[in-house]
Amino acid sequence: MMTLIHSLLLIFMGLAGGLAVGAGFIAFITVLGIIPRLMQVTGTWRKVKSYEWAVIAGVLAGTLVSFVPVKLYISAVWLAPMGLLSGVFVGLLAAALTEVLNVFPILAKRMGIHERIVALMMAIAFGKIAGSLFHWLYFINR
Repeated sequence: MMTLIHSLLLIFMGLAGGLAVGAGFIAFITVLGIIPRLMQVTGTWRKVKSYEWAVIAGVLAGTLVSFVPVKLYISAVWLAPMGLLSGVFVGLLAAALTEVLNVFPILAKRMGIHERIVALMMAIAFGKIAGSLFHWLYFINR
């Protein structure tokens, strides 16, 4: 009987924690307007359903991977495109987030290079690319 109560308590706590994290994630995306801004920047308003399904599929895949250890038996040739697509996703999400929060204009104004904001954004992007390449080539490929 005690094991049943313990199991039910764990189920309840897991469900409550998952709902709290899910609500926080949705609030993050909704309040900051990340996806609508991303669609506006990329000019892909017609693909709203694709964005919705991509978010749903990503959340479900992330949940599945966190519960079930997944091993992909694929060749190293597929790692480069997968890494590239992951980097593009993270980069676009970070760019949309920083643009929504007006980080770049504030940073450029404080640095005194407001007229060179494009150069600042490119420097940050190339720095991110260089850091990611260093990480993947040096730490992961050992």
